[in-house]
Amino acid sequence: MKLTWAMCLLLSLFSFTTPAFAEPDPNFYIFLCLGQSNMEGYAKGPDTGIEEQDKTVDKRFQMLAAVDFPNLNRKKGNWYPAVPPLCRGNSGLCPADYFGRTMVAKLPENVRVGVINVAIGGCKIELFDKDNYTSYTATAPDWMRNTIKAYDGNPYQRLVDMAKLAQKDGVIKGILLHQGESNGGDKQWPKKVKGVYDNLVKDLNLKPESVPLLAGELLSADQKGACAGMNPTMLATLPKTIPNCYVISSKECEGRPDHLHFTPAGYRELGKRYGEKMLSLLGPQVSESK
Repeated sequence: MKLTWAMCLLLSLFSFTTPAFAEPDPNFYIFLCLGQSNMEGYAKGPDTGIEEQDKTVDKRFQMLAAVDFPNLNRKKGNWYPAVPPLCRGNSGLCPADYFGRTMVAKLPENVRVGVINVAIGGCKIELFDKDNYTSYTATAPDWMRNTIKAYDGNPYQRLVDMAKLAQKDGVIKGILLHQGESNGGDKQWPKKVKGVYDNLVKDLNLKPESVPLLAGELLSADQKGACAGMNPTMLATLPKTIPNCYVISSKECEGRPDHLHFTPAGYRELGKRYGEKMLSLLGPQVSESK
């Protein structure tokens, strides 16, 4: 009798201490974010673009750290409130910040939003090519290789690994891209982006019809964007290459004097536009969550 009681006690304790068996929460919407410096969040020394208004966030908006953030006591693979920075400890405000804030502000209160941000300033889309990233990395400048090391040399695989972790907690609902400045004039860029998208869908066992790709325009011509020519020639063609793809306008999103990066106000507006588009795509799912 004592043995039976002890076994029951152990089984009871085991059931309370093994959350790994819990099903993913269908009301935890997860989004993958990738790209170069504008998705990373422009930061130059103390200038991160993070202002007081950005330091308070709804607890329903979370971020999964893709690297350790020693200065913020964040550990890779863990969820935290999505207070910027979201990419790395020394990155800045980015579109993902106000994408998530826009989402939780308009979604039912039982829905949470999580983002995973893997972005490397200055990189070409080739860095996220799972088959050819090593040859690209070999030719990258030293400063970029130092950043790539934070992802064990393979940012794409880190994004996949973190996404698989996140799938234990919630459901991947979309992918956000902001990249292209370093691929200026590359007519193969849309095809390369499709390759990255297709690999993510395959490696994460996703359904492309259920996981839209939102691609943000580069700093626009009205802001004297140095790479604005990519918007009508390359960004605009992505939906023809990737059926479930939508381009997010950057028109009138304020830019910095370097003609490449957005100001904090520009990031907020661009992020809001990403969010509003995703909300429109989630329409039926949003009503089901109420």
